[in-house]
Amino acid sequence: MRPAMLFVDVAGRYHSEIRVSHGPKTVDAKSIMQMTMLAATCGTMLKIQATGADAQQAAEALRELVEVQMFHETPAKQQPPSEPNT
Repeated sequence: MRPAMLFVDVAGRYHSEIRVSHGPKTVDAKSIMQMTMLAATCGTMLKIQATGADAQQAAEALRELVEVQMFHETPAKQQPPSEPNT
């Protein structure tokens, strides 16, 4: 839920209309309820469409949030392989 809230927060900073698609569903990127309906999980490919005066800036900010900042999450640490019991 936190990534969706961050996405909606960033989208809400822009005046442009921003739509997000996953498969056949397209929703309003400024609506937390609609964004959660996408049921997007880590690694899901989303299509962002922005129209309006600040559309380019909005799309770039959302791309950066997802691809560069990774929703401000730290990558999961991998556990070292356990040694077999002897």
